Amino acid sequence: MPPDSPRPENPFIRYVGSFHELVTTPFKDGVNALCWPRVLQGDYEEVSRQLQVREGITTLEEEQLLSLPVSPSGRLAIEQMLADQRLLREHDLDPVLDCVLGGLRDENPGPVPTDVFSFHADSATAEADTYLCTYFGPSSEGLRNDEARRRVDIPETRAALLSLFGGEDDEGFAEHLSDECFDLHYAMLPGAQPYRFGIGNLWRIATVHPGCPVPPCIHRAPETQPGQRRLLLIS
Repeated sequence: MPPDSPRPENPFIRYVGSFHELVTTPFKDGVNALCWPRVLQGDYEEVSRQLQVREGITTLEEEQLLSLPVSPSGRLAIEQMLADQRLLREHDLDPVLDCVLGGLRDENPGPVPTDVFSFHADSATAEADTYLCTYFGPSSEGLRNDEARRRVDIPETRAALLSLFGGEDDEGFAEHLSDECFDLHYAMLPGAQPYRFGIGNLWRIATVHPGCPVPPCIHRAPETQPGQRRLLLIS
């Protein structure tokens, strides 16, 4: 793996050696994240520089990428990103390639911030996993499940949310927490050490969905500086 992402000693992660292993290995025995470590060829920074994008998230189309005036190394990077996208599409997934410029934060986060910079779990109404790869820029970060606590389970936070809700701590309140995705966001426990997903590595992580055999993988988008760009794939 690249130097910025050493393999963490983490019982929730399993490393695999191929795309086939990545998509076919079941989540079990508490393992909720699969990582295919890769060192990719190509100049992804050059690709990022050539993109005309606005602040926030821009989804990149194949035609747009292929039309960029890049060097052979930049072309190699584009071919790799499109190849990853095709691999996932062949497995009935819907991956997108994004360029993120800066970041979008909650303007009024309240007791529980719900933007992607907050540690959170993804959710789905049916069986589904999340696939992630960062090609350029700061990579996504993960957090061990035993180093995290749901924000809605912190007494002070729950009390603040209940006050805003204006009702009782009952099924209606629980439904409210779910509807607003408050129950999907986590706080780090004292001494917690987030880990990086790294550059070029393709991850498959567990989500909250009916019948999921493992707890979800807790993760977040990285802190970014004004004007900083990221290239990533997500499905």
